[in-house]
Amino acid sequence: MADKTSIFTASHGVMTKEVGVISGELELRTSCGEDGMLSLAITYVGAAEWYTLPGEDYKLYDQRDHELVHHLLVNVLERNG
Repeated sequence: MADKTSIFTASHGVMTKEVGVISGELELRTSCGEDGMLSLAITYVGAAEWYTLPGEDYKLYDQRDHELVHHLLVNVLERNG
């Protein structure tokens, strides 16, 4: 499973399944399995507990798209309202 992580600042917040909206300096981790299944997790920078983003069953049809999708997510989550 390949993981990609990025740190960014979410001034308007990011919705999580477990605790609702979190904001501030966050770290996004995307993981892509051999089958193309993609999992999305987020945490406060330096925190131990990771949260999941809403939605499920994300699948990439080409694993080479993982890096591009990861960067797109960071840009969308970081954007200012």
